Amino acid sequence: MPKSYVLRKQPFRDEHQMTLQFELDQDGHLIDHNTWNAEVAQILANNLDIQLEAWHLTVLEHVRLFYQQYDHAPSTRPLIKFLTKQDPSINNAILQQGFNTGLVARQLCRLAGLPKPANCL
Repeated sequence: MPKSYVLRKQPFRDEHQMTLQFELDQDGHLIDHNTWNAEVAQILANNLDIQLEAWHLTVLEHVRLFYQQYDHAPSTRPLIKFLTKQDPSINNAILQQGFNTGLVARQLCRLAGLPKPANCL
């Protein structure tokens, strides 16, 4: 596992003026995946110009479920296979469009508060 470096250690304010405290590593992934919630996900999604909706959050919850079940961040193919068991209409193109990225596994792991997948550069 790559060494983590703290890039941000500062409070973030959500829409309810609550202070959110979390740390990101050098690649923009949460250092502690247990600090993740929907507000943190939205702050991370702002960098991709994405307004998270219920569908996005459901997908991110399933990505987190993959991590809990298999104890590692998924690469794209296993992730898509796992997600299609939850929703058969999901495919790589839908995820690319819905999350505004070509790096599906990497960005979904980042937004889900998980470490960078091992096979990502």
